[in-house]
Amino acid sequence: MTRPFAQGHSDPTVQPVPASVVEQVDAADTTLSNPKRAVISIGSNLGNRLETLQGAVDALEDTPGVRVKAVSPVYETEPWGVEPGSQPSYFNAVVVLKTTLPPSSLLERAHAVEEAFNRVRDERWGPRTLDVDIVAYADVTSDDPKLTLPHPRAHERAFVLAPWHDVDPQAQLPGLGTVVELLSAITRDGVEPRGDLELRLPE
Repeated sequence: MTRPFAQGHSDPTVQPVPASVVEQVDAADTTLSNPKRAVISIGSNLGNRLETLQGAVDALEDTPGVRVKAVSPVYETEPWGVEPGSQPSYFNAVVVLKTTLPPSSLLERAHAVEEAFNRVRDERWGPRTLDVDIVAYADVTSDDPKLTLPHPRAHERAFVLAPWHDVDPQAQLPGLGTVVELLSAITRDGVEPRGDLELRLPE
């Protein structure tokens, strides 16, 4: 490895690069060339739900260090944890991406995307213009209260597992088993595929 504009290895002015610098460069190259796979759940039950979900997909793709690789079919879902009929139904989907961002930075971006669509965190289980959750990040498991991985309730939510299975039938939820097995153990009541709706992959 030589300095820029060096005339070749015979040039006596070229000094060898310290091994520590080479290691740092190699480590950075590895990070860039080996992005991690992450699974994101998106949902909306206020405003133009489909337009909002598409906007979230596009915003994730526009994030440096993130590439959207797959987008699931859209599901219509009864709101979780509230009286039936008390809120509009959700549109839900799953986005599979490759990223060089660490989980904490990906979480910051998820929150920024929510805020861009005027997400308000007034009440638990409240209606929302946009929900962006990290379901899984590579094989990472973490009980950090700021970002528990995988998502602590993903294994019991058909509106996460069903679209994820559609887009990746071999998927596994780290530490909990295959998505198809987890999905078979829970009800799909109130979680309906919307074949008439589609989210597009960013150009």
